[in-house]
Amino acid sequence: MREQTANPGAPVRVDLGAVTYPAAQADMARWVAERQQDLAPDRLFLLTHPPVITYSARTPLADLPDPASPIPLVEVDRGGHATYHGPGQLIGYLIVNVRALGPGDLVRRVEDGLLAALDTLGFPAIRRETPTGAPSLVGIWTPDHRKLASIGMRIRRGVSSHGFALNIDPDLSAFTTFTACALPDTTMTSLAELAAETGRATPTEAVVRDAVATALTEQLTRR
Repeated sequence: MREQTANPGAPVRVDLGAVTYPAAQADMARWVAERQQDLAPDRLFLLTHPPVITYSARTPLADLPDPASPIPLVEVDRGGHATYHGPGQLIGYLIVNVRALGPGDLVRRVEDGLLAALDTLGFPAIRRETPTGAPSLVGIWTPDHRKLASIGMRIRRGVSSHGFALNIDPDLSAFTTFTACALPDTTMTSLAELAAETGRATPTEAVVRDAVATALTEQLTRR
């Protein structure tokens, strides 16, 4: 585990390796309690997960994979619906005191940070507004409306948990085994797929981590 921060008012960046989802859930509960009790600063945890499909209590059963699916299925306490995590994704968990952030919605700040990071990496991306009564379009999208990153968070007693999943080079076929994000007509994509379309090399996970951490730090310290 590696912790670092260059700005005293910024979330501390904590780099982890591959963490199983059940272990991450247990750790996250502890991280949140530490922040709620002011025993730890704001932190941004960057990690990966072995293959898992997570879903919230609001997710329709019809959106979930066949019970015979070899990918573990885990119910979680965040917003959003079903999604896949696995190797080739960058997972970011934000454990921050949202009351101290000042003006601005946390999810919008995360979107802005990811958009800025992707821009520095040379990948144009957009956010989409959700029509009234429609499933949420929160996340990061390509200009042709393929989804590149999912965001699902929870705020309890003023502290956020969960965060985002950015597709660098995961097995995209896993997303075809269920309805991701309650959006049946959505195509998931990755930086590797976008890079291949333009004859570029896929950025390494280390490069993506640095870009994301830098951009999110800027967004989360903006007043």
